[in-house]
Amino acid sequence: MTQYMPLFRSCYTTRTLTQLHAHLLVTGQHRSHLASTKLIESYAQMGPLDSAKLVFQTFPRPDSFMYGVLIKRYVWYGLFTEAVNLYYNMLHELTLISSFIFPSVLRACSGSRDLDVGQTVHGRIIKSGLESDPVVQTSLLNMYGEASYLSHARKVFDEMPERDIVSWSSIISMHVRNSQAIQGLKLFREMVTDGHEPDYVTLLSIAEACGELGLGLQSKSIHSYTITRNIKSNDNNTLISSLIAMYGKCGELYTAETLFNSVSNHCTSSWTSMITCYNHNGYFQEALEVFNKMQESKTEPNAITMMGILSSCARLSSLKQGKSIHGFVIRKHLDPDNNILESSLIDLYANCGKLTSCHKIFDTAKNRHLVSWNMVISGYTRDGMFDHALDLFKQMMSCKMSPDEFTIASVVSACGNLNYFNHATQIHGYATKTGILNEFVHNSLIDMYAKCGFVNIAYNIFNNMDHKSVVTWNSMIWGFSYNGKLIEAMNLFDHMFLEGLEMDEVTFLNAIQTCSDLRHLKKGKCIHHKLITNVDRYIDTYIDTALVDMYAKCGDLFMAQRVFDMMSDKSVVSWSAMIDAYGMHGYVDFAISVFDEMIKSKMRPNGITFMNMLSACSHAGYVEKGKFYFESMKDFGVEPNLEHYSCLIDLLSRAGHLDDAYGIINSIPFPPNSGVWGSLLNGCRIHRRLDIMNRIQENLEKIDDTGYYTLLSNISAEGQDWKQFEDVRSKMKTTGLRKLQGCSMIQTR
Repeated sequence: MTQYMPLFRSCYTTRTLTQLHAHLLVTGQHRSHLASTKLIESYAQMGPLDSAKLVFQTFPRPDSFMYGVLIKRYVWYGLFTEAVNLYYNMLHELTLISSFIFPSVLRACSGSRDLDVGQTVHGRIIKSGLESDPVVQTSLLNMYGEASYLSHARKVFDEMPERDIVSWSSIISMHVRNSQAIQGLKLFREMVTDGHEPDYVTLLSIAEACGELGLGLQSKSIHSYTITRNIKSNDNNTLISSLIAMYGKCGELYTAETLFNSVSNHCTSSWTSMITCYNHNGYFQEALEVFNKMQESKTEPNAITMMGILSSCARLSSLKQGKSIHGFVIRKHLDPDNNILESSLIDLYANCGKLTSCHKIFDTAKNRHLVSWNMVISGYTRDGMFDHALDLFKQMMSCKMSPDEFTIASVVSACGNLNYFNHATQIHGYATKTGILNEFVHNSLIDMYAKCGFVNIAYNIFNNMDHKSVVTWNSMIWGFSYNGKLIEAMNLFDHMFLEGLEMDEVTFLNAIQTCSDLRHLKKGKCIHHKLITNVDRYIDTYIDTALVDMYAKCGDLFMAQRVFDMMSDKSVVSWSAMIDAYGMHGYVDFAISVFDEMIKSKMRPNGITFMNMLSACSHAGYVEKGKFYFESMKDFGVEPNLEHYSCLIDLLSRAGHLDDAYGIINSIPFPPNSGVWGSLLNGCRIHRRLDIMNRIQENLEKIDDTGYYTLLSNISAEGQDWKQFEDVRSKMKTTGLRKLQGCSMIQTR
């Protein structure tokens, strides 16, 4: 049979191998164990596994070596289940098993993520007395490591009589890959102490560990070591790419750029590492420029490169460029099934507000990842499409996909915005039962219960949390404020300050808004002072706008104007707040002056700005000015809504232009609400226009509003129409409407 071995080596095509197989059949040589084994191996190498299986099945008594050859080929082609099944068939047929079998079977177990079978195979290895075989031990180590069972892997490693550089590199890599970078570095030190010289494979893991931990000094030491020891790989760009990525994660962007520029021939991995570097440090436009240079160099990108570029476009909200990159991916067939780039594409379109495109990509993906589910659900929640988010969550659960803390937080937030208390409590119960209750979820639950009006439950969750971040405190302060418990919100802020806890801009924003609602000027000034002394050089338009609003509502227009003047970046909300400040105090001319200044600064007013202007004109009786600003809305692309019409009608009604107001009500493109009719009714009361009251009586009877009935009863009493007064009061009792009691508040400290 040995004379045919050169013939096997000369079989370069399936056809020549088939011819040799036919010759062996004719001469009877196919019954030879060596010939059949070579046929199985040759067929498997060239592709047709069916032919290899046929040779194996027709051989009378295959031994463990022949089984091993076919199992190894199954594993090579990723047929892990078939490999394991063949292993079990072998156990039924043979008693003596070669150690050659186990590395392939263990690889099949790790490939199929079937640790139960892997542990059974481990037991067989021990029973066969092969647990000390170095190759088998390394295979066991890799199997447990790839399945993320680090305790099992470490036990195998500790029991190895001799550890070579391969086993050390494997155990270090496993820990780094499973987010245990510190332990990986400790093992590296043990390896060096044990007298082993690290190779480039070890250094790849150590570079990744230093990057994950942000160890800039140690990163430079690793780099120096590679240079002084002249450590190189078959593809030296792999190590350089890892070093570039390492420096990027450590914030050493200049060093990463210097190393990148020192490479004469860039490969795909080095370009990709530099793109990732820029993204990690927030230089998204620079990442896109690197990609453009990569294309100019004719270097072909891979799916990982495109993942980085799509992330750059997403962070920049650059829809046009993102679509161009998406088209590039499709043309180059870089990810035909959207398995790798699915999440990145969804992230891009979600950040650009294109949720329809997100869902299209999501629907076409063959293997939906949990990250993709989370992105689409959070995208719907972020864009206010809360029902869609809950529907998708139900679909996710029906697909037997287990949610994580990000899923739960998004869905809980959607329930809170919809006031779906029962749904939210069910999700809360599920999270408790499954143990998905970290700080992130707790913060979402606090926010949800507060929005649903159950602030006491929110406070119980807050009190029972072991660790409270600044986000947790902010959520609870906002929850109290949202539910009208302003004193409790302020007490919580004071507790934070007295305990020296971390406070950020959101903390101060919540406290300022609470003072605004309390009309507590002294406390507001105190918080303003704390903000200046505790937050270094804060620049926050939201906070400054809140301060303008607080000082205005507390009666200190001078300070409101001063804060406004000191703002370096005024938003449309800031301008609107200053206009409202003057308007609420009756200084309409000043409000108009601020509006004119806003237009000169090239800032376009929005609907709120015009509401404030109309309200100011209404309270001062500036009818013509009010009409002018109402007509000006369309010049700035602002369509009047029902609130604008209500404000205009209030302006006309207060000034006695009741016929004009009534005519406008009849021309409103929306159904008039109680506010609109109430404004007209109040004007009729002021100017004694009972004729218009009688004309709108039918419309008024359709209104189910306490304020309207109170106003109508007051009009009847002023006109001494006691019968109508009794009728209105009787109707209020019948419908269950009650007059809301007024309240006054004074500042005592």
